[in-house]
Amino acid sequence: MRNVQVLMLLIVFLTLFNCKNGDKSNAKTSIPTLSEENIDEMHAEKAENNFGIVIHGGAGTILRKNMTDSLELAYQQKLEEAIRVGHEILKNGGTALDAVTKTINIMEDSPLFNAGKGAVFTHEKRNELDASVMDGETLSAGAVSSVTRIKNPINLALTVMTQSQHVMLSGTGAEEFAALKGFELVDPSYFYTENRMQSLLRTQEREKQTDGDGTTSFFAKDPYMKDSKFGTVGCAALDKNGNLAAGTSTGGMTNKRWNRIGDAPIIGAGTYANNATCAVSSTGWGEYFIRAMVAHDISAMMEYKGVSLEEAAREVIQEKVPALGGDGGIVAIDKDGNVTMEFNTAGMYRAHMNAEGELIVGIYAKE
Repeated sequence: MRNVQVLMLLIVFLTLFNCKNGDKSNAKTSIPTLSEENIDEMHAEKAENNFGIVIHGGAGTILRKNMTDSLELAYQQKLEEAIRVGHEILKNGGTALDAVTKTINIMEDSPLFNAGKGAVFTHEKRNELDASVMDGETLSAGAVSSVTRIKNPINLALTVMTQSQHVMLSGTGAEEFAALKGFELVDPSYFYTENRMQSLLRTQEREKQTDGDGTTSFFAKDPYMKDSKFGTVGCAALDKNGNLAAGTSTGGMTNKRWNRIGDAPIIGAGTYANNATCAVSSTGWGEYFIRAMVAHDISAMMEYKGVSLEEAAREVIQEKVPALGGDGGIVAIDKDGNVTMEFNTAGMYRAHMNAEGELIVGIYAKE
């Protein structure tokens, strides 16, 4: 009997011990772990909340000593107005393409910048405008060049991309296409501003002191002549869906002849966007930016060499372009929302806003 009781007690003890260990085992398995699915969800949530936008309004010899307080304030306010329009679109879940075009519209409608309303004059006292836009998701692109009656060339570039089988249209053909698509063709007088006309007259007077016929003055090393090439506006953006886009718009070069076209409407030179890397908009001496294929080169360095956006932009703008003899700058944003505003001139009108709404506005090199 005693042996039976001992045996019973032993069975009870072993049962309780096993149950206790079982509870511990269950407790261990109930601890939450980060599965691949959990990690993917976390990354998706982070990407969904990540967006950003960056703009430029041209680069060149922009010195504080040559700027009045009122003019400096006007530039700062317009840059802030423009970027806040695009940021609001992105914040509300809009597309990078929409943010880019709407932001550029603000600068095209301002006489402060060499694009749209503020476009510079050609040698013949006309305004010839260029623009391009690119979608980083599909690598689709659209561009227009040498248009004279389009109030917002960036909008026509977008329409070429979305409503035609082409990438670039030019001159009267582009304007015919615009009319078919419902664009209002403005009178060329819309683009007239007195300060741009005076700039043309000064440039032409200076030209007489160089070659007289304009055949080489485009590439003169005189700083005054070099600055006749700057003033392009541009934008690059990343939306909440992880899509990148870039756009650029310009009036080109003061005193340009023969329907000269710079880098702004050239995909890969003035504008480039690729979801795998970054979105870039350029401003500067167009002939050199075309030869260096600046916007695409930055993306290619990221893709093929595995370098960061900042590293790629620095090498292209601070080394490759100057080695050719050119100058200018870029603004860019990568697929993770990192931004760079790289330039090798005395200044570049620029602004940036991130997902947190932090705003940076700059004009001069050292700020």
